[in-house]
Amino acid sequence: MIIHKLFLKQVLTALLALSVLSAVAQQEKLVPYVNPMIGTYKMGHTYPGATVPFGMVQLSPDTDTIPYEADGKYNPLVYKYCAGYQYDDKTIVGFSHTHFSGTGHSDLGDFLVMPTTGPLQLNPGTEEHPEKGYRSTFSHEEEHAEANYYRVKLTEPGIVAELTTSTRVGFHQYTFPKSDQAHIILDLMHGIYNYADKNVWTFVRVENDTLITGYRQTAGWARTRTVYFAMSFSKPFVQYGAKDFSKPDVYKGFWRKFDQEHNFPDLAGEQLRMYFDFKTTEGEKVKIKFALSPVSTAGALANLRQEIPHWDFEKAKADGQQRWEQELQKIRVKAATRGDLVNFYTALYHTFLGPTVYNDNDGQYRGLDQNNHTAQGFTNYTTFSLWDTYRALHPLFNIIQPKRNGDMVKSMLAHYDQSVHKMLPVWSHYANENWCMIGYHSVSVICDAIIKGNFTGDANRALDACVATARYRKFDGIGYYIDLGYVPEDKNSSSVSKTLEYAYDDWCIAQVARKLNRQDVYAEFQKRSTNWRNVYDAGTGYMRPKLSNGKFRKEFDVLSTHGQGYIEGNAWNYSLYVPHEPDQMIAGMGGKKRFVQHLDSLFTMHLPDEFFADTEDITREGIIGNYVHGNEPAHHAAYLYHWTDQPWKTQERTRMILKKQYQPAPDGLGGNDDCGQMSAWYIFTTLGFYPVAPASDQYIVGSPAIQSATLTLENGKTFAIEAKNQSDKNVYVQKLVLNGKMLDRLYLTHAEITQGGQLTFFMGAKPVKK
Repeated sequence: MIIHKLFLKQVLTALLALSVLSAVAQQEKLVPYVNPMIGTYKMGHTYPGATVPFGMVQLSPDTDTIPYEADGKYNPLVYKYCAGYQYDDKTIVGFSHTHFSGTGHSDLGDFLVMPTTGPLQLNPGTEEHPEKGYRSTFSHEEEHAEANYYRVKLTEPGIVAELTTSTRVGFHQYTFPKSDQAHIILDLMHGIYNYADKNVWTFVRVENDTLITGYRQTAGWARTRTVYFAMSFSKPFVQYGAKDFSKPDVYKGFWRKFDQEHNFPDLAGEQLRMYFDFKTTEGEKVKIKFALSPVSTAGALANLRQEIPHWDFEKAKADGQQRWEQELQKIRVKAATRGDLVNFYTALYHTFLGPTVYNDNDGQYRGLDQNNHTAQGFTNYTTFSLWDTYRALHPLFNIIQPKRNGDMVKSMLAHYDQSVHKMLPVWSHYANENWCMIGYHSVSVICDAIIKGNFTGDANRALDACVATARYRKFDGIGYYIDLGYVPEDKNSSSVSKTLEYAYDDWCIAQVARKLNRQDVYAEFQKRSTNWRNVYDAGTGYMRPKLSNGKFRKEFDVLSTHGQGYIEGNAWNYSLYVPHEPDQMIAGMGGKKRFVQHLDSLFTMHLPDEFFADTEDITREGIIGNYVHGNEPAHHAAYLYHWTDQPWKTQERTRMILKKQYQPAPDGLGGNDDCGQMSAWYIFTTLGFYPVAPASDQYIVGSPAIQSATLTLENGKTFAIEAKNQSDKNVYVQKLVLNGKMLDRLYLTHAEITQGGQLTFFMGAKPVKK
């Protein structure tokens, strides 16, 4: 009896210890695995600064002021600075409040703030001579970035800069040396992809000795973009001033009777820089809260007071990091190495940077019609890089961010309502449509949300918006596409890419029309979805540009990315873009055996440098054979083996791509992250499945690169993934078990994931060939 009690006590003690260990494991923080420096070097175009999930403010360092224009032409050097920061630069110009993540074109860089000491200088200087301006050198040894926190020591003034944020407020903390000449520069001229006339107008009010308000209007990628601000100091400045760098104008009005350069509280102009002077003691911290609004300075001030009503920098940092922790905890993974965890959680972090919130705390926002609106019952979002993100980012949201994705769809429909063209967004930001890239891929995002049950609005109204967009004849060759069944290259460039992408979007419309029993719409768009066949040339085995006379263009190079009818891709990559009818595509290309040979060669052939030498966003690092992972059109290509007799090659190829294209280092991305699309591909592929055709309910199985994962869903359920015997060698799926039952297919349905359960991969070193 005594032995029995002792044994029972030992068992209970052991169980308690296991329970404690389990609780500790469950509470492990994931924020430490995020490295915002990944992608800041070479082509990743990410920024290292502070932001919260989907935040309106992206407070980050800018390392140069390269102009968009040089000698009246586009300056190719500017391309490095799409995110404002390049890891190999040696100087920092300052810290601005708005940035894109991973784009291949740019804008923003609003309201640059820079602390300095010594004689006042109101120009940025140059990288070669930073001492001639307010910029400073820095070293990576004295720089640190994590989720919602950035710190760097500015060498020349000896100032430590720290940044954190809330959704709409940037919080600066500058630790000064002792100085009678301490300054805070507010550069209202600075911008990313800047040029002389980009600033349309700037207005500033010095409300008192700690509060500044104003706005700036720019005409860049977004041609009518207005951003309002409220800037609050933690201590009063002793004096302030401004300089207007605008081009001289004959008419000066009667404002000329004032000295507007010294302590004048009411400023306006095209090119303004301001300064605020302080006296500081050794180690004194001067803090700034800088709030944004799309509507008004009153909105900015209300955002500031509501989101960060205190001056506790550490609290603001902790609050933002807790929000990151909450989002990152939606997918918990176990992996073989810390590097794998850093890759995974940084990728997840990058997917949650955008789209970005675009309304004040009271719901007000500036609409596409340049009027103010109120988001009723949803959060309004902007920064829709849809040519990229429809492929994997929004499908990922449909699993782990369904409510946000539903609000993003409602934001797109609000854009449609405000559009004089009655079109859904193509590439939109800050109450502007910039018409960048091709396709009408809002359709894909909206249809995917409806098919997967994540849209709570009027589905028929949403379908009507999709149909109106697809019928808008004035947009990018759609009129020709409707009349001829393809876009003719002699009438509209990038014609093959447009035809293929329109056909896919049309298929998405057809799926929703069928779901809603809109048979006339279904018939029209199901027929349109087959238009890809009109640009397929059986004689060459490639999609090929066709002319308005119905003949294929004679000049044709399957490797070139220029002038061949494609955008950001060549015939090898783009000819595979029929995600909605892969069986028919494969049959048309000569059947499964021949297609496998073709697909194999995509990954194994050599693409000579000459074929991408003039392509800004692709370098050798983003290419495997002739497969261009650094651009999106072939992101589904490795999964096409699923429709052949050798599906195991998908498992082999995807694991190879993961290893070669993603590293836990500043140069760890093989191409632009493109507002999270590259990272979303990584998340899906690492988990072991991928949405080849959004608006389908199927995810094609690949090869998981983690030991296990648990997805915590918004409906309260969990979907657990386990990869038994997974390793760098054991990349082949031997069998799949879903909820205790063998799965005799290599795809999952959306319902199987969202209903919760357990998926187990049994992995091995040799492929299963049937």
